[in-house]
Amino acid sequence: MSLPDQLYNMKFAEYFESIRKMYLIDEKFKVICDNYCDNIVNGENYRKKKEKNFLKEQECEILSKELEEEILFYIVRNG
Repeated sequence: MSLPDQLYNMKFAEYFESIRKMYLIDEKFKVICDNYCDNIVNGENYRKKKEKNFLKEQECEILSKELEEEILFYIVRNG
């Protein structure tokens, strides 16, 4: 069994050998590490969604302004 990718980070670099050994033999430690890894993945997913939603929000604002101008232009032209 290999370690999850999220455990390969600079915060744990000096403890890597201990982590590797403990992850394989200590079930409680493994659960803690797995919870940590799940949390990291979830955080990354939420960050991506937030960025995607922010871009979508900007697109909607731009389109709304363009449509506001079009509505006003239409009223002036045809009113």
